[in-house]
Amino acid sequence: MPASLAQPAPRLPGRSGGGLVIDDFADIYGAPMNHRSDPEDRMWSQAVELIAEAGRLHRQFFRLAAVETAPAWEPPIDVFEDEREIVVVVAMPGVAAERIHVALDGATLVVRGTRTLPFDGTRYRLRQLEIPYGAFERRFALPSGRFEVGRPELVQGCLVLRLGKRER
Repeated sequence: MPASLAQPAPRLPGRSGGGLVIDDFADIYGAPMNHRSDPEDRMWSQAVELIAEAGRLHRQFFRLAAVETAPAWEPPIDVFEDEREIVVVVAMPGVAAERIHVALDGATLVVRGTRTLPFDGTRYRLRQLEIPYGAFERRFALPSGRFEVGRPELVQGCLVLRLGKRER
């Protein structure tokens, strides 16, 4: 075992607590894991990358909000563009139209809202919870230019936003 592995991981700014963080593996080995040539190192690299991805997904979907209105999750988006417009499709099944707010913040499109539990306060007990609920926010940086936001549409559980390109 290399001596560097026996030492505690350095404290990094913005991270609380000690211990080893997945992002630190490249620092320990001195090279990014995905550029190692040894087959065992490549397998280890793939395992580390999968663990990091699982952690990212867990934080994205199951983060508990410290404050009721703080965003607890981020809906996935697809973005399409042609010469006339940009179309942003935001996946948010189960979110009522009146709970969605769309705004332009400078050159950033912001979609905020809340998905409520469908059976909250009823006779049902919660057995399993995989779909994210609570406040959400998704930000998308727009390319340079001027845009006019069209009327939002809810289509099959997705919010469709059309941003028409305007002449300068």
